[in-house]
Amino acid sequence: MDNKFKFIENPSEQISNIKDYLFRILYNWKWFVLTIALALAIAYYFNISTEKIYGLKTTIVVKEKSNPLFSSGTNIAFNWGGVSDKVESIRKALISRSHNEKVVRRLQFYVDYLKEGRFRNEDVYGKTPFVLKLQPNQFQLLNTLIKIQFIDNEKFTLTVDFNEENNYRLINYTNETTKPYTFENAKFSKTYLVNEYINLPFLKAQIEPKASSVSSLAGQFYYIKLNSINQITSLYQGVSAKGLAGTSLIELTLTGTNKNRIVDFLNKTVEVLAEDELEQKTNYARSTKEFIDAQFKNTSDSLKLIEDKIGKFKQDNLIYQLSAEGSEIFSQTTSLDKIQKSLIDRIEYFNILENYIKTHTSYTNIPAPAIINIEDGSISEMVGKLTELSIKKDKLKGEVTENHPSLIQVKKDVETTRTVLLENLTSLKEITRVTLENSKRRLSSYNYELNKLPNKEQKLLNYQRKYSLTESNYVFLMQKRYEAEIAIAASVSDISVLDTAKDTGQGAILPRVSFNYMIALLLGTILPLFVIIAKEILDTRIHTTDDIERISPIPILGVVGRNTAINNLAVFLKPKSTVAESFRALRSNIQFLFTRHVKGKSKTIITTSSVSGEGKTFLSINLATVFAMGGKKTILVGLDLRKPRIFDDFELSNEVGVVNYLIGEASEDEIIKKTKIPNLDVITSGPVPPNPSELLISEATEDLINSLKDKYDYIILDTPPIGLVSDAVELLKYADSTIYVIRQLYSQKGMLKMINEKYSKEEISNISFVLNDFKINYKYGYGYGYGYGYGYGYGKYAKGYHQIENKSFFKKIFNWKKNK
Repeated sequence: MDNKFKFIENPSEQISNIKDYLFRILYNWKWFVLTIALALAIAYYFNISTEKIYGLKTTIVVKEKSNPLFSSGTNIAFNWGGVSDKVESIRKALISRSHNEKVVRRLQFYVDYLKEGRFRNEDVYGKTPFVLKLQPNQFQLLNTLIKIQFIDNEKFTLTVDFNEENNYRLINYTNETTKPYTFENAKFSKTYLVNEYINLPFLKAQIEPKASSVSSLAGQFYYIKLNSINQITSLYQGVSAKGLAGTSLIELTLTGTNKNRIVDFLNKTVEVLAEDELEQKTNYARSTKEFIDAQFKNTSDSLKLIEDKIGKFKQDNLIYQLSAEGSEIFSQTTSLDKIQKSLIDRIEYFNILENYIKTHTSYTNIPAPAIINIEDGSISEMVGKLTELSIKKDKLKGEVTENHPSLIQVKKDVETTRTVLLENLTSLKEITRVTLENSKRRLSSYNYELNKLPNKEQKLLNYQRKYSLTESNYVFLMQKRYEAEIAIAASVSDISVLDTAKDTGQGAILPRVSFNYMIALLLGTILPLFVIIAKEILDTRIHTTDDIERISPIPILGVVGRNTAINNLAVFLKPKSTVAESFRALRSNIQFLFTRHVKGKSKTIITTSSVSGEGKTFLSINLATVFAMGGKKTILVGLDLRKPRIFDDFELSNEVGVVNYLIGEASEDEIIKKTKIPNLDVITSGPVPPNPSELLISEATEDLINSLKDKYDYIILDTPPIGLVSDAVELLKYADSTIYVIRQLYSQKGMLKMINEKYSKEEISNISFVLNDFKINYKYGYGYGYGYGYGYGYGKYAKGYHQIENKSFFKKIFNWKKNK
């Protein structure tokens, strides 16, 4: 026989392998149904039990606005110019703790309105028929459920259950102070009227009904819980304020369990922001107005005092007007007085600005002039540039490290602009001082002319100079105060709402019901698939004849089914069973293994296996039986000297056997024993010897087999497992054919490595595999096992030819459906 084995890659074989895996997967369809149903049930429970989360948003516009009726020339709210990064500043303000705390206080979100739900207490803010009106500057019970149960629309019962294990505290929301509270009774319950003042040690409030509530409240109950402001504020700092790229728009997004709370918070946070921004925007005008008001009062008092002095002087000195020369001197000196005052004020502001720049490192809040005008445009331009660079530097500090090139460059630009501005201020101050000195020299010349006038006229002129200067300042301040009042009244907020938050029936964003079901379906399919594939990959046992063909070139002689008889005499006890039929098929197939020179002669068949327990003894007994029942004179020889087995099934004694013959204690006739099966004799192993290997390789073994060949048609040798001991290998030289037994779901694939090597090296010939204890598993397809002497045992054509084995009710139903 040609023992050469070639692997041929066949596309149809690859397709067959894919079909095999599909069959194995489809066979486990119950696991898929179970896991998918379980996963969907979990997803369903998760969807109905998880608290629903909603998401709403509002969009605002951040844009510098001014009243078009309020000209820039009269605008007291002086602005140096440059960018203020207003969108980013507003975005930061919206997520700041202080701003959100102010919104929480305005909305009184520290009061929770709850209703008992299926899985938890649900937030029913905005859906209750009442509101809780807390008395200001009073201590209230913190973090404890207060039950409000309505008797009717006019009365309700207030109930609080206290627990001795808890430490209760009271909070004053005005100043956020807390103090401990010790209860007297474990349960407090009292009936109140709606709108009645609740004056308790732990609660001072009123229950005010909503005007929209007209239905009967009898039997309805709610819970109220008071929280700390810091605790609630931290929840709302999660508001998302996102500036839309390339625009002055900010999109506010907030998620939560109650859409009414989300809507109110988003709209209120924009309202509070607009108010704060407007207040900040008019702060300069307000502070300027306060300064002007103070100056205006002093100037008004001074003007009245000077006016009284002039009147008294004229009356006492009988002088009522200046001469023509005095009038000319008065006109010139008054003009110079105004110029000097303006120059002195300007120098004073330059000093303030210079001192600020020298003593500060951040220039985002450079003081603007209150009641003077800066005529030099370069100063305004440089201050605006310095402000812009300073804002840019502060922003970069929060984004990059100190060594980042962009931040280093901005710092250099700030320092350069600062140096140039200081130089310009120094130069401008010097020019202003020169102008002031020139004005003073001119005034001195007029004062010289003034001294030539009569004494009374000189005094009157000085009085009128003071009055004129004070009156001019009074008029100027009156104008500036008017401008400040207009600036305050006419200022509009730079915040406007583009799209308000509104509940338009938006669905919950969490849980994602469809997505969860999809994930459940996916996991329910993938998990068992992974388990099945992992099980198949990690499974090293032999399942089918295809497994054997993939790992070994040795041919398969046949397949033997599972034994259902009371012992190993399956063919004898159940001659019409499927197992008996499989052995008859083996008997037919084995004839093709014998070479021509043994035709018509006695034939020796060796049965072996890899390890114990694979059924070689069962195969030896029944193979010998089927030959004997076919009219062939057969003898079964037990050569597994270490674990004698065959004597028990034939109800024979094992006291005398092969061992006794090999050591010369018994003759051949003494060890041959008749059985109850016609034509079948047995030689048992005998007592277990200490040296089985030495006995089996002795000449006595060869003499015994040669002698038996003269008396029997078939000699069946039951040998030890070839994978455990070397005994069977030594006996293979006597075999005309060798049967290697593999047991389904028991034999490991790696066990065939040794026999494969011997076969490939042609150390063994005429060897074949028999798959034992085979049971058709439909996860491997419907074709496995057929064609190897086992297929006739199942199917509708088997009726009448084979003995029908008893099956359970469920097996009968299954087979009926299969054969339909």
